[in-house]
Amino acid sequence: MKLINLTPHPITILSDGGSISIAPADKPVRCTVSTIRVGTINFEGVEIPLTSSKFGKVEGLPDPQPDTFLIVSRVVAEALPEREDLLIPNESVRDQEGRIIGVRSLSSLSKKFLEVRK
Repeated sequence: MKLINLTPHPITILSDGGSISIAPADKPVRCTVSTIRVGTINFEGVEIPLTSSKFGKVEGLPDPQPDTFLIVSRVVAEALPEREDLLIPNESVRDQEGRIIGVRSLSSLSKKFLEVRK
């Protein structure tokens, strides 16, 4: 089986059997995003813009490949729930300063993925 990390940063998986770090691919997969300004709020004399963002088309995602899972962001996985080969980092592990140092698992948002593996 093959795991390809299509996020922009390494993914470290911490399990009972040890840990493994999966380096990011050269070009991360992303969703397009469009943002519009919907207003402002004034907080302690500072005008803070309020915006609304909408995620759009996924860019740079390869076609499914046999025996291959792609690690992507949650935004990408949510945009393509029909894709059974997309996995997202899950169960974050943090250090004493609250920084994420790894994850305990990978997760799928595909309902079909979960049904097949019951």
